Amino acid sequence: MPPQLLTITVHPLDAGRARLRLTGDLDFDTAPELVAAAADARRDGHQHLLIDLSEVGLCDSSGLSALVVVHRAGTGPIELTGVGPSLQALLARTGLAELLAVAPPVVDGQAVREVG
Repeated sequence: MPPQLLTITVHPLDAGRARLRLTGDLDFDTAPELVAAAADARRDGHQHLLIDLSEVGLCDSSGLSALVVVHRAGTGPIELTGVGPSLQALLARTGLAELLAVAPPVVDGQAVREVG
């Protein structure tokens, strides 16, 4: 399967917050796009970033590195949402689940909390 280009859409939420919705592959070729989009959002006054990964097909080590760079470069928190099982397992194996906040999925504007 050929690699998918990465599209990043920035949606301002409320004061100081924005959602970055990623669609495609977050890999060696596209990771710098995430770092640049996050920097742009922060320059626009959005320090708290919600990074929506629900439409990301592939996230390799470069993608993970970009998430860490965005986390460390900011003056506000980042939260990951839409993290699928394979990416969740990768975050856990690499220890990044302890560093990066993973928010519960959002459906119709409401956080969905797992029970059990």
